[in-house]
Amino acid sequence: MIYNLQYVQHAIKPLQEELKNHSLYSKLESFEDIKVFMQAHVFAVWDFMSLLKYLQINLTTVQTPWVPSENTEIVRFLNEIVFGEESDLNELGEARSHFEMYRDAMQQAGASTARIDLFIQQISEGKTMQNAFSSVVVNPKVQDFVLFTESLIQSDQAHKAAAAFTFGRENLIPDMFYQILEKADPDNGLYSKFRFYLDRHIEVDGDEHGPLSLQLVKQLCGKDESKWISVLKTADTALRKRIALWDAIEEDIAAYVTL
Repeated sequence: MIYNLQYVQHAIKPLQEELKNHSLYSKLESFEDIKVFMQAHVFAVWDFMSLLKYLQINLTTVQTPWVPSENTEIVRFLNEIVFGEESDLNELGEARSHFEMYRDAMQQAGASTARIDLFIQQISEGKTMQNAFSSVVVNPKVQDFVLFTESLIQSDQAHKAAAAFTFGRENLIPDMFYQILEKADPDNGLYSKFRFYLDRHIEVDGDEHGPLSLQLVKQLCGKDESKWISVLKTADTALRKRIALWDAIEEDIAAYVTL
């Protein structure tokens, strides 16, 4: 059996289809539902940057004195992705990370940022992930999603982190997001920041960063079959964690509706 990028993509396709057809999407019926979605999903948006910065720190030269990298193709891939994710331009032409764009969209929409703000404050004060989560009330599956990423970073195996980065993130923006936005805000005045984030997410992650991240995995694994097997296992787990995150948001919406 030959393990390579094509094999991994084929093997994880059933999980990707499960994610694509998750029942959460049918539960998103109003902008109130989307606000509940954002309040949990923002942890995954933040978590994505931690994974990306780990890869940048470990695969590019970020210390002094500077020395050339062994693989400038990987350096270029990562620097292009970091440039877009950490310092993109928002709808006003202001430099903002995609996380900051998302948080701005939450504030404009009236979704609470209290939990993610407190969590980041705890992290900035040097608290561990576990301790930071002890101060924030979130669905355990949301916490599990973030802690899985942290476990990959702590394992310090770049190909595993790259696998989660590439295959464990949703690359689908459900059509109903736009349908709900069109119904709730036909003039694009109330939720313009979220609409811009969605449009930018599709443009950058789909057209640019998606193909680059596939190349990153390919470069890191080369012809090392053991790494490809590890990538497959990590991708499988990452997708299951993403599905569990969607389960958590569906649970949160159901709990909100019954209040």
